[in-house]
Amino acid sequence: MNMSLPQFYLDHFGLYLFSIALLSLFIGSFLNVVIYRLPRMMQNAWNEECRLYLGLKSDTPKLEPLSLALPFSHCPHCKKTLKPWHNIPLFSYLYLKGKCAYCQGSISIRYPLVEFLTLLLSVYVAWHFGVSGQALAALAFTWILIALTFIDFDFYLLPDQLTLLLLWLGLFCSLFPLFVDSQTAIIGALAGYLIFAFIEWAFKMITGKIGMGQGDFKLLAALGAFLGWRQLPIIILTASFVGVIFGLSSMLIKHQYKSVPLPFGPYLAASGWLSLLWGNEILATYWQWIIR
Repeated sequence: MNMSLPQFYLDHFGLYLFSIALLSLFIGSFLNVVIYRLPRMMQNAWNEECRLYLGLKSDTPKLEPLSLALPFSHCPHCKKTLKPWHNIPLFSYLYLKGKCAYCQGSISIRYPLVEFLTLLLSVYVAWHFGVSGQALAALAFTWILIALTFIDFDFYLLPDQLTLLLLWLGLFCSLFPLFVDSQTAIIGALAGYLIFAFIEWAFKMITGKIGMGQGDFKLLAALGAFLGWRQLPIIILTASFVGVIFGLSSMLIKHQYKSVPLPFGPYLAASGWLSLLWGNEILATYWQWIIR
């Protein structure tokens, strides 16, 4: 008797979680590539556009071509291309004791941390939503947010390639609907963008300074498309509260008391992920607290 893959995983839920864990390790490895290379690819493209706009001579040195696929993974110290067994997520780092197999240069702890974080969050998402279309969408949601979080921490940048992908994915999911219906998703996307756009406009009118990047507008719009407009107040409040706590802590630890830029995307991403899993419960608890 033939059995579909979803039914097989329903009958063997432990194997389903193991498959997600294995897949997520390799996804985490790929996310490391995205986090490292995508901002540099964007910078290269901007430099090339500026070169063409300024009419620089054709013999002006160009930057080395860079994509998510090429060049192949290599050691940042000795530049030697890594073998496939040097790139096994988590295990290669542990086996090599965090050092390059060729030059013994240290490998950043960031790489296994991203892989391990992707593993933990992915398995939990799979367990929470079970064998369903919601689980697949939630996994994609989680992976994109992980990439956005680390890129924003490193570069104060939320690439359109990821925020708009998340936005369109949220609108697509609303057609079925997996989390919210299309009307709620569309209103959520519009409200998410316009709320931050208005706040930024008002802040600039009052202070004459730019307080927020448009990447934050697009990320909140994407979260609104995925989760609906009702979740936006909770997402904003939670992200703002956590952002203030971490911001003040960073200032105290680094003894930086002047105005310094802080990435807001990671806190939006964390708040959005929590709302994906427990948004209705958080909203119900919040209203009960307000009514009291």
